[in-house]
Amino acid sequence: MKAYERLLRYVAVHTTSDEESTTVPTAAREFDLAKLLVDELKSIGIKDAAVDDMCYVYGTLPATKGYENAKKIGFIAHMDTAPDFSGENVKPRVIENYDGKDVALGTSGRTLETAQFGHLASLKGRTLIVTDGTTLLGADDKAGVAEIVTMLEEIIREDIPHGKISVAFTPDEEVGSGADHFDVERFGADFGYTCDGGAEGELEYENFNAAGATFTINGFNVHPGEAKNKMINALLVACEINEKLPKGQTPRDTEGYEGFWHMVDLSGTTEKAKLSYIIRDHDFAGFERRKEMLMKIAEVVNAQYGKGTVTLEIRDQYRNMKEKIEPCMHLIDNAKKAMELAGVTPKVQPIRGGTDGARLSFMGLPCPNLGTGGYAFHGPYEHITVEGMDASVKVLKNLVVLYRDF
Repeated sequence: MKAYERLLRYVAVHTTSDEESTTVPTAAREFDLAKLLVDELKSIGIKDAAVDDMCYVYGTLPATKGYENAKKIGFIAHMDTAPDFSGENVKPRVIENYDGKDVALGTSGRTLETAQFGHLASLKGRTLIVTDGTTLLGADDKAGVAEIVTMLEEIIREDIPHGKISVAFTPDEEVGSGADHFDVERFGADFGYTCDGGAEGELEYENFNAAGATFTINGFNVHPGEAKNKMINALLVACEINEKLPKGQTPRDTEGYEGFWHMVDLSGTTEKAKLSYIIRDHDFAGFERRKEMLMKIAEVVNAQYGKGTVTLEIRDQYRNMKEKIEPCMHLIDNAKKAMELAGVTPKVQPIRGGTDGARLSFMGLPCPNLGTGGYAFHGPYEHITVEGMDASVKVLKNLVVLYRDF
């Protein structure tokens, strides 16, 4: 079975994680795909495939005789889809010999436009998979799952000698908890790759340092007719806080290694309000300065309106995995080589986000990230090509061979 055929099966399973939930996994429906994958892994020859009670799927392909001492390599992808947009009742459309032009997405009124997605012209002649415009596709990261399973099947079917190969499929990556209960010891690899990137050839080992910040603003509400020098409008104070941040440092204004503050929520009343941000920066010193600026703003506002007007909570989320990957740069060198052998041009770039691999790298499993062939994740314009998925499978197979002989 080809990787895209698996993807079409997997996206039919609703696995959206729930950012408001406190359970593990955050949505019980994630077990539906986990159980399907265990059965499929067993059917292709992964005898120890199993899902644990927290919805982590693990499996191992033991080393070929004579390669027991080879480096143990692992591959990881996540099963959940982002809560940003509906992941239920996904109806993918397969377009053969794509003409490189705009694509109407079903009857949704949405169009995948070349003006918005300039890379579409480069996909001309490929087989393109799109949504009907009412849901996301789920290639993030079911494409990664499909490619890993397909790689395993081909390694077994073609009887390619190999060292030990470990695989794992995680829940809840999209809500930031995909690595929370990952069992590195059970996984049993010396290092791994997350298959959770964009276009084939993407290779990422630098990600943002990340934190969340919440201002709680306590206003003072009186009748507006008597409010002179008395009222403190919590919503207006929230606006003042945002205005104190440097201009041009939002996600819309930044790219590459540039960090940002991103307002993700503003809610409340005159009496009380909450203002939430995510903070991102590749440079750790710059990351710390961003947090310090928010703390300074809180001090200034309290000095202006009175102690206790504002409280600020900052929660670190994950760190840049670069410091854990640099001591083992063979992971990057071999990934480049695996791509070139597959006819794919490597594109080393920073992740403007995070992956399970970032946290796993700090848990003792160095784990850069590989592209899967997809684009425009987390929304109705998500798309992927059959050829991109096939190339990504070849890259994974090449990595297995390279580390067999490493």
